[in-house]
Amino acid sequence: MDYKDLFTRILISVFFLFIYFLLVVYSFKYVLLLVLIIYIIISFEVLFNFKNYRITIIIYLLLSFSSIYFHKFDPSLYLIFNLMVTIIITFDIFSYLVGKFYGRRKISHKISPNKTLEGLIGGICFSVSASIFFCYLFNLLLTPQIIIFTLAIIVSAFFGDMIESIFKRLNNIKNSSNILPGHGGFFDRFDSFILSLITFSFIIKFI
Repeated sequence: MDYKDLFTRILISVFFLFIYFLLVVYSFKYVLLLVLIIYIIISFEVLFNFKNYRITIIIYLLLSFSSIYFHKFDPSLYLIFNLMVTIIITFDIFSYLVGKFYGRRKISHKISPNKTLEGLIGGICFSVSASIFFCYLFNLLLTPQIIIFTLAIIVSAFFGDMIESIFKRLNNIKNSSNILPGHGGFFDRFDSFILSLITFSFIIKFI
């Protein structure tokens, strides 16, 4: 992750959030179109910038997208999907901020040297708080299933980030591309979502 331009990172993130919520209000089918566009861009990043394990990464992306694309969404699931997005975004933002300003103990020097234990704990705490606030705001009952869902998405977001870091290490690159100022590439920005979408498609059957 690039820590050099915090303002640019925030600006890009706000832009994507604005686009997402605009599409959510209009029609959820356009959210799926947005996801497809993002996955296509990530696939091109992989094909052009990754020399090793490209087929493995493409299969990983296809598995993630298909888990959502072929899922039957009814209106009751839109709220849970937005909860997932809220959890991931909160986790990404606050694990980054807490890690940047208070991080001392590295989680893994070899895989992702910028990730710290303090950042991880901060991301978890803020994500759980955001989930509780989301449930309160939208009158969603805070059941044990929702709590398990929240924790599962947090774990998936973290390991999704780590998986992308492993792929970059195996290819000796810092970022998937330089398309997004302050972030790197689309793979760098949306890595937490890729595994989380797979988890989402499985766990919503039990909510």
